[in-house]
Amino acid sequence: MSSHKIKVAVVFGGRSAEHEVSLQSAQNVINSLDPEKFEPVLIGIDREGRWFLNEQSIQLLNADNPSDIALNLSAPQVGLIPNGPERRLVRIDSQETLGQVDVIFPVLHGPYGEDGSIQGLAKMANLPCVGADVTASALGMDKDIMKRLLRDAGILNAEFMTLYHWQSEWPLAQIETEFGYPVFIKPANMGSSVGVSRAKNREQLDQAIRYAFKYDQKVLVEKAVEGRELEISLLGNDDIMASCVGEIVATDQFYSYESKYIDADAAELKIPADISAEQTARIQQTAIAVYRLLGCSGLARVDMFLTPEDEIFINEINTLPGFTNISMYPKLWEQSGMSQQQLVTRLIELALERFDQKRHLSTNR
Repeated sequence: MSSHKIKVAVVFGGRSAEHEVSLQSAQNVINSLDPEKFEPVLIGIDREGRWFLNEQSIQLLNADNPSDIALNLSAPQVGLIPNGPERRLVRIDSQETLGQVDVIFPVLHGPYGEDGSIQGLAKMANLPCVGADVTASALGMDKDIMKRLLRDAGILNAEFMTLYHWQSEWPLAQIETEFGYPVFIKPANMGSSVGVSRAKNREQLDQAIRYAFKYDQKVLVEKAVEGRELEISLLGNDDIMASCVGEIVATDQFYSYESKYIDADAAELKIPADISAEQTARIQQTAIAVYRLLGCSGLARVDMFLTPEDEIFINEINTLPGFTNISMYPKLWEQSGMSQQQLVTRLIELALERFDQKRHLSTNR
């Protein structure tokens, strides 16, 4: 790295059901930026998609109450201009140029942040971006396509059926015959258990499908997998590091949105998980295989089940995992010997390294 401070545009909030989680994560990321190396540029996005600049945007309302956390929208509105090598922010009201940024650190969860949208904007603006690129982000976000790729690669995941918004009726009897109960119903493109339900009978199944369609035009119905719920954190571009394995013991019937981000007592996190060295190694190898298959870079968290038969079933991959103070991604790395400041520094370095690699690819015939 050069001696000058790297300007890091931390982007948070966004048009997503996971807006509040993003605000909590952003607080942690900003606090973890090494002040000797990085100069933060804080950009808060409201639920309508407007971008706000300046330190006021992270002075969150109700910051100590995760369920009511909110952006303070008194800051000036800005836009990122895709303009060749000039990575400029511009004030919307005065058209004043606010200078260049060196790298984007998206702390956005769910649609518009984790699905390739912000990654595409960064690419158009010629900006390095922390985390996966457009394709890997989109693949990781769309559980339907992700599961088809895993299945094609011979990586175990729960049996599933995909439902579409244009269907006039849903094959409820077929679901019952093929999967039995319980089943899990989830929007294909949503994270953090938003819109996810567990159904134990036909009435619950019908209600759960309707609920999931509130969040997406494509819905998955999954056969329940009996097993321990494990998670692992990954870090790297070409050389991928895997953390220790953590286990979630939810007091609820599944690890809900509230369990992950609001109620710290709703689930017990066992870090490291009480599993053998052989199981740990197998889980790490499987997670890295998923990461490579989807073309991920920077970071990801892979969630899975370890069945009583000692089989590993992949549940999902999260290419922009939560960074809150009770989130598994940083907690697993802390247990593995990496502080949050070291982790955030490495993530920015990986984004700059990958951008530099791709910069040398030819764009001419």
